[in-house]
Amino acid sequence: MASFSATLTAPTASILPALVMQEHVNATTAVLQNRTNATTIENLHPDWTDLVILIVKSFVFGTIILSAVLGNALVIISVQRHRKLRVITNYYVVSLAMADMLVALCAMTFNASVELTGRWVFGPLMCDVWNSLDVYFSTASILHLCCISVDRYYAIVRPLEYPITMTQRTVGFMLANVWILPALISFMPIFLGWYTTAEHKTFKLQNPNVCSFVVNQYYALISSSISFWIPGIVMVTMYCRIYKEAIRQRKALSRTSSNIILNSIHQHRTSQYTQRFGDHYLHPSDGELTTIGQINGGKRSTSSGSAVSYGTTCTTTGYNTALNTRDNSKAATELNMNGTTIRQQSKSWRAEHKAARTLGIIMGAFMLCWLPFFLWYVISTVCGEEKCPTPEPVVGMLFWIGYFNSAINPLIYAYFNRDFREAFKDTLLCALPCCFSCWKNPARFL
Repeated sequence: MASFSATLTAPTASILPALVMQEHVNATTAVLQNRTNATTIENLHPDWTDLVILIVKSFVFGTIILSAVLGNALVIISVQRHRKLRVITNYYVVSLAMADMLVALCAMTFNASVELTGRWVFGPLMCDVWNSLDVYFSTASILHLCCISVDRYYAIVRPLEYPITMTQRTVGFMLANVWILPALISFMPIFLGWYTTAEHKTFKLQNPNVCSFVVNQYYALISSSISFWIPGIVMVTMYCRIYKEAIRQRKALSRTSSNIILNSIHQHRTSQYTQRFGDHYLHPSDGELTTIGQINGGKRSTSSGSAVSYGTTCTTTGYNTALNTRDNSKAATELNMNGTTIRQQSKSWRAEHKAARTLGIIMGAFMLCWLPFFLWYVISTVCGEEKCPTPEPVVGMLFWIGYFNSAINPLIYAYFNRDFREAFKDTLLCALPCCFSCWKNPARFL
C-alpha cells in the first residue's frame, strides 16, 4: 500500500507544476493579447488622424495651385484676345500673371511635396534650384505690384505727365528690371552659398534628403528689404497720395459741375429771352432792360425797370414757354469745358479711379498675405531659432498664406473690374467644347 501510495504520489506531484505553468502561460498570453489589442486600438486613432490631415492638406494645396495656374492663365489669354484690355496698365497685369503662374508651378509644387511626404526626394542640387525659384518668382510678383502702384500714381495724380512718362519704352524698361533684379537675391547668393551659415552647409552635406532654407542675418535683411519692405513702402506711399488726390478731384469735379450747369442754364435762358424779345436783353446783375436795336422805327435808348419804350408791349409768355424742361436738360448735358464735356470727364475720372481701387485692393491683399511671413522671416533670423522657436506647421502655414496671394489676384480682377469680368466670361465660354460661336466671329475681339 505504501508503495502504491508512493507510486500514485509521484505522478501527482509531477502533474501539478505542469498545470500551474500552463495556467501561467495562458494568463501571460491573454495579457499580451490584451496589450496588443490595446496598442492596436491606440495606434488606430493617430493613423486615421494623419490620413485626414493628409487629405485636407492635399485638397488645400491642390486647390491653391490649380487656381493660381488656371486663373493667371485666364488673365493672359483674356488680355491677348480682347483688344479693349490692351492698355499700358495691363502690360504690368499680364507680366504679374506670368510671375504668379510660375510661382505656382515652380515653388508651390515642390513645397507641397515636402509638406505631404515629410522629406525631400529630389537631391541637394534641386533643393538649391527650388529655393532660388521660390525667392525669384515671389520677389518678381511683389515688384510687379510696386510698378502698378507707380503707374496708377502718374495716371491719377499727374495725368498730364502720364502719356509722356509712361511710354512703351518706359514700361519695357521697368518690366525688364522687375525680372532681372530678383536674380540678384536668389540664384546668385544661393548657388554661391552666401545666403546661409557654415553650420547649415555641413548639415546639408550630411542630410541630402532634407531641404531647408536657413539664412544668415545679412541675407535676411537684404533680401526681405528688396522683396517686401521697400516695395511695400513705395506701394503704401503711392496709394496714400492716390487716395488724397481722388478725394480732391471728386470735390473739385462736384463743384465745377454744379457751377457750370447753373451758368450754362442761365446762358441758355438768356439766349432764349433775347431770341423771343428781339434786340432787348436783361442784365442779370441789376435787372436793367436794355434796347440794342430799333423796333417799329423807334430810337435806340436804355431804360431801367420793367417798362419797355417805343410802345411795344412785352409779355413773358413766350419766355416761360421757351424755358421748358427739355431746354434745361439740353443745357445741362451739352456743357463744354476746355473742349471736354463734364459727362466725359466724369466718366474718365470714374474709370481711372475704378482701376486704382481694384489695384488698391490687390495691394491690400498682398500686404495681408505676405506681411506675416516677412515679419517671421526677419524676427526668427535676428532673434535666432533657439530664442525664438517656431513650430513647423506654423512656418508651413506662413509660406502658403504668402503663396495664396498668387491665386487671388485673378479673382480680384474678375470681381471688381467689369472689363476683365466680361473678358473672362467670353474666354471661358470659348473654352467650352459646346461653344463655337466665338471662333466663328473673332472680329469682335479685335
